[in-house]
Amino acid sequence: MTIHASDLAAVMQPVSNARGLPNQFYTDPAVFEEEKKRVFFRNWAALGFISDAPGPGDAKPLTFLGQPLVMIRDKDGTLRVFQNICRHRGMILVDKAGKIERAIRCPYHSWCYELDGRLRTTPHVGGPGTNRHDAIKRDELGLFEVRSHTWLGMVFINLDGTAPAFEEYAATAIARYADFDRPLYKCGDEGTFTMEVKGNWKLAIENGAESYHLPWIHPGLNSYSRLEDHYHLDIGDPFCGQGTTVYNPMLTDGGRRFPAFSSQDPKWATGAEYPMFFPNVMIGLQNDHTYGFIVVPEGHDRSVEHVQIFYTDPKVAGEEWREMRETNARTWRSVFDEDIFVVEGMQRGRHASMFDGGKFSPVMDNPTHDFHAWIARQMTV
Repeated sequence: MTIHASDLAAVMQPVSNARGLPNQFYTDPAVFEEEKKRVFFRNWAALGFISDAPGPGDAKPLTFLGQPLVMIRDKDGTLRVFQNICRHRGMILVDKAGKIERAIRCPYHSWCYELDGRLRTTPHVGGPGTNRHDAIKRDELGLFEVRSHTWLGMVFINLDGTAPAFEEYAATAIARYADFDRPLYKCGDEGTFTMEVKGNWKLAIENGAESYHLPWIHPGLNSYSRLEDHYHLDIGDPFCGQGTTVYNPMLTDGGRRFPAFSSQDPKWATGAEYPMFFPNVMIGLQNDHTYGFIVVPEGHDRSVEHVQIFYTDPKVAGEEWREMRETNARTWRSVFDEDIFVVEGMQRGRHASMFDGGKFSPVMDNPTHDFHAWIARQMTV
């Protein structure tokens, strides 16, 4: 389908005059199919977490917008993403997460690949007992590798290969959050969870971008990090979001805290920021832990949210930290769960024929407007 700039002119107006994205951006499967190409395939999108493949040989298959992919850590420790198909007949190679000890073997005809994607063996390809043939050039038949980059505990991919280098694409945020670009540790399984949502993927990002809803949707969070303690982020594309000047969670009665990052800017001692990295991830940055919140579209009206909490020190995996880890995970899970009914309610509301995309607050809705305008530009270029 073709979407003209004139169709979205109201979305790209300054926030005080703008309207939100039209209903079909949430309810029309044809728009969703176009978004796959224009928004997800040609930009850097979040796929998963580095903890999904922590050591050499670890592999995790994933389906992302219909694409069969596999995340693999090679023998040298480099995390790579491949299309999860054999170059012979397109058979799925890896069907469950686990460790690959020697080679990636196709279960159909036993073609085998190195962990770095090179085609190693092609048994009987030239006839029984003949494992080579002049027409089968192994050095040209390695796995299809997808551009990938790891940052802040997450794995990002550019499916069509046309985006600028990640370091250029995310330069302003990389500089802003350099204090957090250090080894991060998944400690236990408490901080890993998944939520299924009956709503368009964009609604989850829009909701996370702003703090306007805190008093009514997150009264517990708002009790110590109030609406008036929050501010909007001005990082520039492809980011928006919010921050708080008050970060002081009380996870124990005695005030015990997780180990904090060392040598950070003093502003992080009491503050935290929650940038949205377009198109599909929210990042939580606090001085004692971070998280990635990845939204994977499953259709125009269905999404899956994947969350992973990371800590600053591997010792937090110890039993003496378990209760605090569990409390921290419950706290964040409750916040994210509180947002689900909002996302699902807005999704149902998008079927109202008279809704015109909505009117933004020029003061409170700037991040959401930034995201809508970015989507509009992607869809009309």
